Amino acid sequence: MSQVDLGKAVGFQDEDVPVAWNKRDLLLYALGIGAKKDDHSLVNDKSWAPFPTYPVVLGLKGADQDVNDFKSRIGGSKAPGLPKFDPNRVVHATQSIQILKPLPAVSGPGWKLKRRIVAVSENSSGIVLESENTLVDPKGTPYAILYGSSFNLGAKATGQKFTKRIAGAPPGKPIPTDRKPDWVVKDQTTPEQAVLYRLSGDYNGLHIDPSIGKAAGFGGVILHGLSTFGFGARAVLSAVGGNDPNALKYFGVRFTSPVRPGDALETSIWEVGPGPQGTTEVVFVTKNLNTGKIVLGNGVAYVKKSEQSKL
Repeated sequence: MSQVDLGKAVGFQDEDVPVAWNKRDLLLYALGIGAKKDDHSLVNDKSWAPFPTYPVVLGLKGADQDVNDFKSRIGGSKAPGLPKFDPNRVVHATQSIQILKPLPAVSGPGWKLKRRIVAVSENSSGIVLESENTLVDPKGTPYAILYGSSFNLGAKATGQKFTKRIAGAPPGKPIPTDRKPDWVVKDQTTPEQAVLYRLSGDYNGLHIDPSIGKAAGFGGVILHGLSTFGFGARAVLSAVGGNDPNALKYFGVRFTSPVRPGDALETSIWEVGPGPQGTTEVVFVTKNLNTGKIVLGNGVAYVKKSEQSKL
């Protein structure tokens, strides 16, 4: 076993992951994040386009067109310097996506996720790993950059505070406390939401088997965090971007509390200034109306604002 030295893991380039999708996958994903029958630009119409957050599923889906073995997809990184982590004590902490180019409806062969570890930190509660995944086409052209962090509860390296970072998602501005949100979007998950979302490639039993959810302390099945992520993205896009899938250029959140299939959600959105490349920067939170808890915190997005959304 190699010696534990967290700094050595930062910058490590993991093996590329081959990925693929077709139009059916994109339509199924839209339904998994709550698209409704009247969301024509998401479910099928002359104006249809792939929903821009779709690449977040590809790390688990890979290039498969059938059910995969979840446990085999979450094997630990081969990065040097890391201690052994308990896969049953890993929490998805944050996720973001920067959209560089619109996705094609069908990938074809040769697409990959290029992966590297960009940050590691240790505190008294555990170790946080942050990864950068870049989606590239067969020519190496990047289409999206994803940053995601995982919190390994109880993991220890030296027991001392440690942080090393070489890249990461852009920080969002704080939520304004002196004014009400500019937009509020309510939505409803269904009791079958996790059953539907899992078909996009995340077959973790936590989201289908109540006994696993109870053993994990959730009282039963919970919705995939990345499905809630998609609900939040749809809310922001509908309020600010006129429901145009090509209007969303960046979206990032912190996962703060679970959602059960069937729970109602409310996303509150504040405009906080201009974003890069002609976008509008917004910050947001998504609340679970059944529990009263914030489920997506520290939300930030860059959106091409639609005419009807102008304040």
